[in-house]
Amino acid sequence: MINDELERELLNNGAAIVGFTEIKENASRDIAGLTKAVSIGVDRKLNENTVSLLVTLQKKAASFLKGKGYRYLCIPPDSDRIRGKFIAKLYHIFDHKMAATSAGIGWVGKNGLLISPEYGPRLSLVTVLTNAPLSAGAPIEFSMCGDCSLCMDFCPSNAITGREWSRYEPYVELVNRDNCASHKKKSIKMKGKPNCGLCINICPYGRKNVKSAQVV
Repeated sequence: MINDELERELLNNGAAIVGFTEIKENASRDIAGLTKAVSIGVDRKLNENTVSLLVTLQKKAASFLKGKGYRYLCIPPDSDRIRGKFIAKLYHIFDHKMAATSAGIGWVGKNGLLISPEYGPRLSLVTVLTNAPLSAGAPIEFSMCGDCSLCMDFCPSNAITGREWSRYEPYVELVNRDNCASHKKKSIKMKGKPNCGLCINICPYGRKNVKSAQVV
């Protein structure tokens, strides 16, 4: 089965998790016919050069699909997106988290990050669109955060709203980006970092032992 072959190829080359899903037909004329998506996750805690690994895994997937005679289109990692190229036209209509939740990899947590049961919010994502006859996984419909509010309680900028994501309300405001950005600018400790990381470190799904974890 093509799913198994491709998944094995990606896992053997450093992927932490791989999922498959369908995307809406005619989401864009530029990707007409590419109705399947391969969602690839890398554990950024284990891989320092996450972007490089994600790009390598995309190339592995592209090579595999090309070898089977199928079309493909690689959507780059969020942190490696380049404006002014053809692919930039698709950024506003495609979300890696959307592909991952549709593939059953995880849900979007209260911290606005994809959370998987095994890796918590530590996954960095990339996606490959294709016309290969891939079998889609079962999507995750609702958040599994439940009553947990640790990320909200420990957020130093009060940026997390406490609302919950679902596939039926995917654009609900989970994080006030202005508050988060303002806190980053004010804190010397976080200068040059994409975020403070507290909402990642505190998540129970992201830690082996909740009681022993330290908030720094």
